[in-house]
Amino acid sequence: MRGLATRGALALGLVLALPQPGFGQEAATALAATAVGPALRSDGQGFGGADSAAGAADTLGQTATPPTLPPGTLDLGNGLSVLANYTGQGAINPVGGIRQGSAWAGQVFFGIDGDLQRLAGIDDASFHVAVTNRHGRSLSNDVIGNNTSVQEIFGGGQTTRLTLLSYQQKLFDNRLDIEVGRLVANIAFLNSPIYCNFESNSACGNPTFVFKTSNFTFWPVSSWGAHAKAWVTDTVFFHVGAYEVNPLHQQPGDNGLDFFLKGATGAIVPFELGYSTAPANDALPRNYGIGGWYDASDYADPAQDVTGRPAVLTGLPAMTRFGRSGVYARFDQMVWRPDPTAIQGLTLFGVAMAGTSGRLVEDYFLELGALQTGTFTDRPFDTVGFVINTQAFSRLAVSNIAMAQSAMGLVRKTPTQQVMMELNYGIQINPAIRLTPNLQYIVDPDRTRFPFYRRNIPDALVFGVKLSVDLFTLAGLARGPGSL
Repeated sequence: MRGLATRGALALGLVLALPQPGFGQEAATALAATAVGPALRSDGQGFGGADSAAGAADTLGQTATPPTLPPGTLDLGNGLSVLANYTGQGAINPVGGIRQGSAWAGQVFFGIDGDLQRLAGIDDASFHVAVTNRHGRSLSNDVIGNNTSVQEIFGGGQTTRLTLLSYQQKLFDNRLDIEVGRLVANIAFLNSPIYCNFESNSACGNPTFVFKTSNFTFWPVSSWGAHAKAWVTDTVFFHVGAYEVNPLHQQPGDNGLDFFLKGATGAIVPFELGYSTAPANDALPRNYGIGGWYDASDYADPAQDVTGRPAVLTGLPAMTRFGRSGVYARFDQMVWRPDPTAIQGLTLFGVAMAGTSGRLVEDYFLELGALQTGTFTDRPFDTVGFVINTQAFSRLAVSNIAMAQSAMGLVRKTPTQQVMMELNYGIQINPAIRLTPNLQYIVDPDRTRFPFYRRNIPDALVFGVKLSVDLFTLAGLARGPGSL
């Protein structure tokens, strides 16, 4: 997956922000981001990070959020709420790639949030549970050949698993927010409801660079972790976390129920200092942040085998290394909001990322994007978006391809950057269903997975579509965007 995100990058985009409560860590974010675009809590939350199961769904872009509860959320009463949704993503490449083809990938999500103050008398405490089922195929894996999927929802074992099980405690009048349990780093860090208005995994749910250059943990593959966000002022926060890195959890068929530490190779520690406003205290809400991560875990050397020779030529296992790090800066800024009481608006967003230590396969990542929410007077929840990004491959990654080509007697210049872009239109068909057709284009698809492919992979044109369905809203049991 990919998947909620590092060597020098700058991203710019246009997006709307609205008030939104949370429902769970990654479930919360995926739910609201798809239907209506970016969502900001009225109390400020810093890039719209999830703070519930529904919030987790929202971060990864399954639907959108104007109502009091996240859309699609069924209130059971007594402090319990549940969420169920389906996200499907199809893609076809009539031009380019290693060959032409089509693929469909999907996820069924079920989440539970419990207010422990109402259930057990524990002030400002809650618990969150999420179960996912992922299925389908990846067009990038199967036919395009590049290493960044054009379908964000693919990945994480394509199986049913426990994805979230956590306890959350807010302290000091909500100025300190702590969560512990079975978590993923990419929902709490380097995420925003803005990103998953797009289908491309280069942008949704996190800037892809962090996954290529560290063991940043990703939805739906959870492990032991904890994070804490402290609001220094009403607008300034510091956020830090620590997450177990365990490759065994990423194996096919893993169900997320192995709570032991066997197989753990270390931990990753992300951190961020941020400035965040919301519609309640800013006519043009904005988020700015600087941060980074230290990956204190094992990783495979991108070039050398266990003997120190080129692994691409010997075929031997890669040498094991330890420790990588990176830094980033990011922002989103609403620049146009014609009616402060409505959701229509235009926002710019961006990310810059750089690796600071370790042997990395990418040098930098750059992204530009745009999202307009409320395209017509009678279509307040529709969006139109555009994003473009580039991944620059390191000398180590390029040299692997060059050595493989030379071994076959070929001399050819290897592209050093992959550019991915997407143009889409999000259609809120009804309160339960959102459809986002999109057009993607990949310039110089990277060959890091296929260094012995005898020519550069042709630029790829991709037609995609993203379907988001809130199942309780569809059944008439919950509210969604535009519900009466």
